[in-house]
Amino acid sequence: MEIETSRVAAIRFFADLPEDELAAIAGVASEVEIPSGQALAAEGRLGHSLFAVESGTADVVIDGATVQTVGPGDVVGEMAVLASPPDPFEPPEVAGSGSRTASVVATSPMRLIGLFKRDVWALDRRAPFATQRLRAVLGERRAQDAERVPPEERGQDEQGRSPDSDPLAGSA
Repeated sequence: MEIETSRVAAIRFFADLPEDELAAIAGVASEVEIPSGQALAAEGRLGHSLFAVESGTADVVIDGATVQTVGPGDVVGEMAVLASPPDPFEPPEVAGSGSRTASVVATSPMRLIGLFKRDVWALDRRAPFATQRLRAVLGERRAQDAERVPPEERGQDEQGRSPDSDPLAGSA
């Protein structure tokens, strides 16, 4: 079942995107309903989808501590989905993914718009503003995560740079 463009446009994260990008997102999105108490994502597990919250709330939990509450208009799961490009020969639900950096647990019934990893990466050509925005969120979340980790555990060099390379650099 294809999601209506108006539902995508109603989500604050996507609201001001051009109509053709909203249609591209709606064309690959799926509806997901989650009861209160169910996990959308489990820390350390592979992530194959990202989710935009239409209704409901969830706690973001890292190492057993709630670090944020998300609700309508927020996007979760982008870090694992954007960690590395998908394998084009795998179905979207099993395409190679990055590990989830947090658990996300519904604190109320939720209605979400889900996007598989391969579809997100394919949107790079059809919805460049949307994927640029997702990359910006990814950068913000990486910075927030880095602030939570003591410097001696970060694996930084003398200049404070992480040895991890950014798989998104130059892919736009």
